[in-house]
Amino acid sequence: MSLQIFTNPSHGLAQVFYSKKIPCRVKLSRVLATPQSSILLQMDESNNNLPKSKKGFGLSEDSRSSLNKLSADSMLRQANTVGIIGGISTDSTLNFVRKLEDWSSKDGKSSLPFVLCSDPILNKELLLYEENSYPSLYHRIKRTPPDQNQIVENLRNKRRSLERCGAKLILMPCHIAHTWYDEVCEGSSVPMLHMGDCIVKELEEAKMKPLEAGNPLRVGVMASSATLSAGFYQEKLQNNGFEAVLPDKATMEHTVIPAIEAMKRDDMEGARNLLRIALQVLLVQAVNVVVLGSDEMRDLLPGDDPLLKKCVDPMDALARSAIKWAESLS
Repeated sequence: MSLQIFTNPSHGLAQVFYSKKIPCRVKLSRVLATPQSSILLQMDESNNNLPKSKKGFGLSEDSRSSLNKLSADSMLRQANTVGIIGGISTDSTLNFVRKLEDWSSKDGKSSLPFVLCSDPILNKELLLYEENSYPSLYHRIKRTPPDQNQIVENLRNKRRSLERCGAKLILMPCHIAHTWYDEVCEGSSVPMLHMGDCIVKELEEAKMKPLEAGNPLRVGVMASSATLSAGFYQEKLQNNGFEAVLPDKATMEHTVIPAIEAMKRDDMEGARNLLRIALQVLLVQAVNVVVLGSDEMRDLLPGDDPLLKKCVDPMDALARSAIKWAESLS
């Protein structure tokens, strides 16, 4: 496993948890607009031989020896430190981090300290799992199905690393990773937020009234086939008195999957129009609001699109819930 640490240059030498049992490559680099109390980890859990460090970045043997002597929890000691496990898309993860920092630093407050752990191998495993849920899109390419046990263990390893780094709350800003939420948080020494719980709580607080009197409030769920098949958004909604409404087979086959096909060939306008149709099909079924459980779909619509006013983003709910958790400590 290779490990890269990126931290604010004003810190000097970063404090890094470094295991003697695992060969590890440690680098220091600059990260712009990162709180001084925050650290970004990039981990590669492949078994490939580690490439040599570029000149000026590698640590000497003496430095490595010093890092070995650091206590496991010596990275961040703040009680409100958040640990973040990166998901399929690096851009989506960083967008989440930017929101977390911007929203937590309003009104002159200090932004939340965080540890971000990103692993390109895990990213590829999650992406492959999601792509396999659309066999029609990738039938020309022979793909080996991802090992779900390996994905779970990889996610657990990230969670454990974040705990050792001093994280007091774990976040997974990735829809598909929540497929294995229960397995990943098993044995965790700190709480771990579920995006489904976060979005349900906000829907309850909104106190919306059903569009059809006498019926439960209906909430649409628009997401990838893999996320819909996992069923965690539907389960969270139904367990809290909401009625979950999903795209039917025809909508998936004629709008959602073609929208994804259009994205793959960079036809963003076509994909955008198809997504609008799919959302409207849900909304005409007396749905109050649609949970948009896909980063790709969310990014398709411009910020001023009227349909977005009818959608809620679990990623945003996760960020707001983490900030509320931190505020509850003060």
